[in-house]
Amino acid sequence: MEKVKGYVEHIIYQNRTNGYTVMNLVSDEEEITCVGMFHSLEAGENVELTGEYTEHALYGRQFKADSVRVLPPEDVVSIRRYLGSGAIKGIGEALAERIVKKFGEDTFRIMEEEPERLVEVKGISERIARQIAEQVEEKKELREAMIFLQRYGISNTLAVKIYDTYGAGMYGILEENPYRLAEDITGVGFKIADEIAAKVGIHTDSDYRIRSGVLYVLLQGAQEGNVYLPMELLLQRAAELLGLTAEQIEPQVMNLMMDKKLVIKEKDGQKAIYAMSYYYAELNCARMLHDLNVSMGESGGLLPAEEQKLTERIRKLEKRQQIELDDLQRKAVLESIKNGLLILSGGPGTGKTTTINTMIQYFEEEGQDILLAAPTGRAAKRMTEATGYEAKTIHRLLELGGPGETDHINAKVSFERNEENPLETDVLIIDEMSMVDIHLFQSLLKAVTVGTRLIMVGDVDQLPSVGPGQVLRDLIESGCFPVIMLQKIFRQAGESDIVVNAHRIRRGEEIRMDNKSRDFFFLQRNDVNVIYKHMVQLITEKLPRYVNATPFDIQVLTPMRKGALGVETLNQILQEYVNPPAPGKAEHDCGGTLFRQGDKVMQTKNNYQLEWEVVSKYGIPIDKGLGVFNGDMGTIRQIDEYGQSVTVEYDEGKRVTYPFSAMDEVELAYAVTIHKSQGSEYPAVIMPLLGGPRMLMNRNLLYTGVTRARDCVTILGSADTVRDMIRNEHEQKRFSGLADRIREIAM
Repeated sequence: MEKVKGYVEHIIYQNRTNGYTVMNLVSDEEEITCVGMFHSLEAGENVELTGEYTEHALYGRQFKADSVRVLPPEDVVSIRRYLGSGAIKGIGEALAERIVKKFGEDTFRIMEEEPERLVEVKGISERIARQIAEQVEEKKELREAMIFLQRYGISNTLAVKIYDTYGAGMYGILEENPYRLAEDITGVGFKIADEIAAKVGIHTDSDYRIRSGVLYVLLQGAQEGNVYLPMELLLQRAAELLGLTAEQIEPQVMNLMMDKKLVIKEKDGQKAIYAMSYYYAELNCARMLHDLNVSMGESGGLLPAEEQKLTERIRKLEKRQQIELDDLQRKAVLESIKNGLLILSGGPGTGKTTTINTMIQYFEEEGQDILLAAPTGRAAKRMTEATGYEAKTIHRLLELGGPGETDHINAKVSFERNEENPLETDVLIIDEMSMVDIHLFQSLLKAVTVGTRLIMVGDVDQLPSVGPGQVLRDLIESGCFPVIMLQKIFRQAGESDIVVNAHRIRRGEEIRMDNKSRDFFFLQRNDVNVIYKHMVQLITEKLPRYVNATPFDIQVLTPMRKGALGVETLNQILQEYVNPPAPGKAEHDCGGTLFRQGDKVMQTKNNYQLEWEVVSKYGIPIDKGLGVFNGDMGTIRQIDEYGQSVTVEYDEGKRVTYPFSAMDEVELAYAVTIHKSQGSEYPAVIMPLLGGPRMLMNRNLLYTGVTRARDCVTILGSADTVRDMIRNEHEQKRFSGLADRIREIAM
């Protein structure tokens, strides 16, 4: 490591979000271009940088700094240069000259200790003197805080967040209970707080540490999809995390309950431990569902004669649309008219879309307002195409706003539509309900008034939501709401082996793998390298012509992240063939992942604060908003080395610019896990299946993967693996209590 000293002559570029800075440093009359993370650094300041010289392909020799230490100006020239740089608002070069002429090397002491004396300088009033003193104090406190936090290995970016949250109170918090950081600040998890605590000298059996560890284990459980954890499992995981015994931890679980941080319920003869917000999310959903579940007929129901009239009207609608509903479809339409709440489920090809369209036609004839929505942009687009009516994402329907309540990934989220500003509609139809987690469901229900018909559509045999809960399954299993499960596969859909095989998989029956199909193929390949070769051939040559699509439209789906056929390995291989390097095609390595202009990528977590904009072909913004969500897929349009940013274009032309430091939220998406493919539909799907962990290689996963394809499914791998997956009914159990809360409210 080398050190350089000098003064900041000019800030060339600074990213205010992550602190990435490019600047000119004058050191012994030599001008050096320096880069690094420098929050709050200003032109004119004296600094000492630690780092090393590097050679940039475009910008030549640079000093890449790992740390910065701000030095107080040592002489009159340095003081005048700093004050005249504009670092302190209200002081320009002329005023800096007069201040230094008056106070000399004592200038900074005067500013900090006797700021009232600044009025002795011509041009400085009492008001200006106060403003200068406040700025000097603020900058001094921030710098001191950052220097203090660097002792604990905290990055500048995180240091600014901590200082902004606590101010001068951070010193007491860090020394008494650094675990508060994990609760209060996005980006600080238990492990970072635990490292700080160890450096501060807090004991491993500290009450603070145990309590924070318990909350962290619940958060980890939520990221696996659980709304609560059984006490025994919670204690076991916390003991492993903290290196303590269950007996040491259990009293703190009870104390957290007393402090209203946890809720403990009885479930199947054992204690179910909820984080407070998760329990009330379930309870609120149950209460709101109960309020919406009203009969729309007079006196709480329909007379047989009235029901007969409605059935006749539905048949007339069928004739006008030149369709014929089966008995269950017709019953679904009837139930949607009779009830305030309806759940419609069924596999592919069972006529869910036809049923929805008939409902829409009926309610339109009644002069009722109808809104359609789905959890993702792709699912909403499919709903729009299938119905001919605009469907929005649930987030857009609810009008995603600024900071508000905290969701399961500790991100602030709020919606403009809520109980105080509800959706203005008579009928609300939500598709792909299997993807809706407990937090999004709660936000949705808050915006639905009693008297609005809520129709929820989805395939209960799909994988559950990425977020916590299993909302659709719990709604059905509660037994408290009208549910129609469509069964019949219609003739046109029955001609597709994708549909036929999907239903065979769902029923646990073997599928045909003889390649006599037009849309479902199986290629027995037992060598991983051979699978790679054929996968590349299928994507780049064969399938685009077969399904009339581009290689980017062909999606590889795999059960796993790790391993030879996992997402991480497959993406590296596929990137080289689908989007190979070329002159003029920018690249950047972010945290070990090489991103290239033109790459297919996916957002991996909900980020409600990311700004997007849609621009015209002339580059003029025509729409903008907030929020990019887990599973959204897009294409890298620009990599800006100078600005240290990557621009990704998502569906509907939404462009998001990420600083390099935020690219850990994005990953390559030539191959994605089957779980992340929910709600999407691709012209063709390739699934490499050659074995893997039994808990992943199950029927539910295979069924979901197959049903993501519109025109063609190709499985590469082992027939035995496919058969084993069909036989394996084991699904990773989710701990969710929504069905219990619903039944409790209904009693």
